Amino acid sequence: MHIQTRGRGPDLVLLHGWAMHSGVFAGLAERLEPRFTLHLVDLPGHGHGRDSTLPLALEPVVEAIVARVPRALWAGWSLGGLFALHAAATRPVAVRGLAMLCASPRFVRGDDWPLGMSPEIFRGFALGLRSDWRATLDRFIALEAFGSDDARHEMRMLREEVFARGQPAAHVLADGLGLLETSDLREVLPTLAMPTLWLAGRRDRLVDPRAMRAAAGQVPRARQVVVDHAGHAPFLTHADAVASALDELAAAVEADAR
Repeated sequence: MHIQTRGRGPDLVLLHGWAMHSGVFAGLAERLEPRFTLHLVDLPGHGHGRDSTLPLALEPVVEAIVARVPRALWAGWSLGGLFALHAAATRPVAVRGLAMLCASPRFVRGDDWPLGMSPEIFRGFALGLRSDWRATLDRFIALEAFGSDDARHEMRMLREEVFARGQPAAHVLADGLGLLETSDLREVLPTLAMPTLWLAGRRDRLVDPRAMRAAAGQVPRARQVVVDHAGHAPFLTHADAVASALDELAAAVEADAR
């Protein structure tokens, strides 16, 4: 697995979303690296980690990251949030603070979770991967950008980024969709003792801000931030607001340490 480390200050792990890589955080990383030591992860099968033989599964990926980075704040966007949340729940000593960026403990709707995405949408993406995976990626990117004040600009940035480090492995894309469809980490929420940030885009069409509010309500030390006019990738369109929220999370963690 590929991890790039840069910057200076408190350690911060950044985990990208489905089909992307850590390069998607370029603008946010530029703002953060003067005051954070960033650990930019390319998940197995993605970006510079596309030749990794590590399975795209919560436990092996978290174990591999923890083995290579010091105690840190962990921030996960979308799919990356599942890895960050799993790390916080299973290795609280390694995770000083948790930031969920447009990420939910459960992405798919269920009888007791009405705020997720339709299971049929995920099945459609899975079928699309088999028949025309490029078109399926494009559909997903369109959903990520939809609702944003500057959806056209956001879509262009995501389209440019997705293949910037080569093509993601097709089987890994399927594994990532499987994680999004089947993972349910809600039961760990009350156990989280570290400061947490739950940052949503008010116009996000993939992760409903209400789902993030419901999840944060089960966490003892949660701060909720909603970025107005942002869609599913607020770090692309509102990087200053995301950086500011991460600064406040770091301040809360440092206050704990004192």
